[in-house]
Amino acid sequence: MNPIRCRPALLDGIIGAVLAAGLVTLVLAVPEERPAPVWAAVAIACAVAQGGSLSLMRRHTGWAIAVALVAGAGFEAIAPHAGWLGLIAAPLTYVSRLRPPRQSLWVLGTVVALTPVKLVTGGWQNFLLALLATLLGWSWGELARIRAVRRAEERRRIVADERARLARELHDVVAHTVSLMVVQAGAAADVFDARPERARAALDTIQEHGRAALVELRAMLETMRTGGGPDPRGPQPGLDQVDTLAASLGAAGLAVAVKRAGAQRDIPANVSLSAYRIVQESLTNTLRHARATHADVDLRWTEGALLVEVTDDGTAAPVPRPPDAGGEPA
Repeated sequence: MNPIRCRPALLDGIIGAVLAAGLVTLVLAVPEERPAPVWAAVAIACAVAQGGSLSLMRRHTGWAIAVALVAGAGFEAIAPHAGWLGLIAAPLTYVSRLRPPRQSLWVLGTVVALTPVKLVTGGWQNFLLALLATLLGWSWGELARIRAVRRAEERRRIVADERARLARELHDVVAHTVSLMVVQAGAAADVFDARPERARAALDTIQEHGRAALVELRAMLETMRTGGGPDPRGPQPGLDQVDTLAASLGAAGLAVAVKRAGAQRDIPANVSLSAYRIVQESLTNTLRHARATHADVDLRWTEGALLVEVTDDGTAAPVPRPPDAGGEPA
């Protein structure tokens, strides 16, 4: 069941109404502390103003906190028994929740600097309670702000990781298929006149791989469109399709032998997909760069891991080593 959510403006209005109602109750609920009717009306107006300031806090923080402080000062002068500057800890919590410390600490400093007034109106006990409420209000809002920042950073990290994963998936699909198609097109061009049947077979292979790539890309996009749910057009590839991958590369001129060792067991779909992509990328690079004719794929299941090893008989030229800037000339 999804939790009930309400808009921030509505939530601010509800909390502000509760704050104002609480202040009005504190003024009227104690008969011996109740001010004269005129001053009671002024105190109620200050209570409503302080509660209403919460509705402005998100858009006009400076004006909202000014209203809260002025209204709180008026409320404090009329009903000092009801709280410190009204209930200034609530607006202060809002400020520290919505703004970073460099903007909220000046409000905290202002309220703390005014706290000694309680020594005149209420004594040490009320002074300490006012100081504690002020510090707790700011701390509560700051902790909530830090949690919100961390949640936002976590969401951004998840989005970035998902984008990177999708980029790798697209690269694997496109690079593998295009490499095979380029190899087959080159083979078809070499034998087009002398052996047209082999050229036709190479073109059929190109068509087959192109269709397979389109199906896989369509499945990937469908999964993205449906929010990551199961794909109705076919599952993502896994270790059970390594033999099919090896056969397709065999048609491109790279003989691939797949060997399995150990007690095979079911593994999570994402692990199976990752292992398949590792094998696919390795064999694609072998086909493109290693000038190999044979490759071995070893899949070994151990107690707690799956080991994947791809070797080939290629003779690719080593990468040129950059000259050593600090060495002496030969």
